Amino acid sequence: MVALVVPQAAINLAKRFEGFHRVPRNDSTRAYPYICPAGFWTIGYGHLCDQGHSPISVDEGENYLTQDLMIALKATLLYCPVLATEPEERLAAIVDFTFNLGAGRLQASTLRRRINQRDWCQARNEIRRWIYGGGKVLPGLVARRKAEANLLADQANSWPT
Repeated sequence: MVALVVPQAAINLAKRFEGFHRVPRNDSTRAYPYICPAGFWTIGYGHLCDQGHSPISVDEGENYLTQDLMIALKATLLYCPVLATEPEERLAAIVDFTFNLGAGRLQASTLRRRINQRDWCQARNEIRRWIYGGGKVLPGLVARRKAEANLLADQANSWPT
């Protein structure tokens, strides 16, 4: 049995777009629970938590991120098995998407259908539609979806972003 490994590009995307939020900012060593733009209690690198979660260190945030990305990787491969044989960048893009929005969103999406059809042009279009949080377009999600879409590109037939 082959061990599952989260692609480094997925880790990089999650860290880049989630950041390790130190709230309150006057404590440079720990992160506290905060409400993300979509309205969920979160801590560290986008780990869902309850409001009363105790503060965490960067190392604890890294551990949560590793666990959360492994869950996202397993769900991604369950719903999009074609990604097991595609370039790692494509897998990374959808692992980040799944980490950010949840496996249920991937499972029920047109994006999933396009991926499993290996229709990368339409998959890029679909992923760019997921830019709303709390009913509003969020600039951070626009940038994140653009980065993910770039990883989905068919290098032989890519088009400008």
